[in-house]
Amino acid sequence: MLKTFKKIENLGQYFIDLCNSLGESLILLYRAIYSRFLFENNCSLLAKQIYKSGILSLFIISASGIFVGMILAFQGYTVFSKIQSETIIGQFIALCLIRELAPVIAALLFAGRSGSSMAAEIGFMKSSEQLSSMEMIGVDPVKYVISPMLWGSVISMPILFFIFCVVGIYGGAFIAITCLSVDHGAFWSEMQATITFSGDIVKGLIKSTVFGVVISWISVFQGWNSIPTAEGVGKSTTKAVVYSSLTVLGLDLILTALMFGDI
Repeated sequence: MLKTFKKIENLGQYFIDLCNSLGESLILLYRAIYSRFLFENNCSLLAKQIYKSGILSLFIISASGIFVGMILAFQGYTVFSKIQSETIIGQFIALCLIRELAPVIAALLFAGRSGSSMAAEIGFMKSSEQLSSMEMIGVDPVKYVISPMLWGSVISMPILFFIFCVVGIYGGAFIAITCLSVDHGAFWSEMQATITFSGDIVKGLIKSTVFGVVISWISVFQGWNSIPTAEGVGKSTTKAVVYSSLTVLGLDLILTALMFGDI
């Protein structure tokens, strides 16, 4: 009986800690979004974060986009050739990339590379008492550290999504047209006839922007809330990647149902 009560008590304490963490993360997000960072002469900090989050992620995003586009071309040709519909491979590749694969895969790669970097950097600054030193001299670390990271990630994520789509489509076109002998004109015309700006591209951009906010939010909070030890920083970095990845997949299901499920 006592063991049962103990389990119930532990479960209740878990939910209390979860609510406390969620509340603290929401407060941190509010402070980062509504800080005066964007309204003062701090463009260099924002540009630095865009470079670290976006520019340095271009290689892995571009390489992954090309390979994913090529794989889609091979898989699409295998299926559509059986029903004599090879010309719709362009439509298939573009829809898969823009609606699902580009925002999700780019977000997962972004979480693994940039999200972990943000969590580790903030965690190290906390463990080395750099954040405390900034507060002691009257400098708000949320304004000069957290806010630039958050906004830099939000700006970078849609751009990375767009690059992923472009290189993926051209990678698929190379395989389909050059290697599989799909008609060049049919490939591009079918794609252009199906893809719409408001119906597909805008929705993909919305997805990627939401993912960028969530990934940066989780990553900076894990770093901000980390235990100031080497082990604590490592755990926070791992949590940032795991939580961000799971949240992206869960949100993708919800956003897909709302945008494309006619709910």
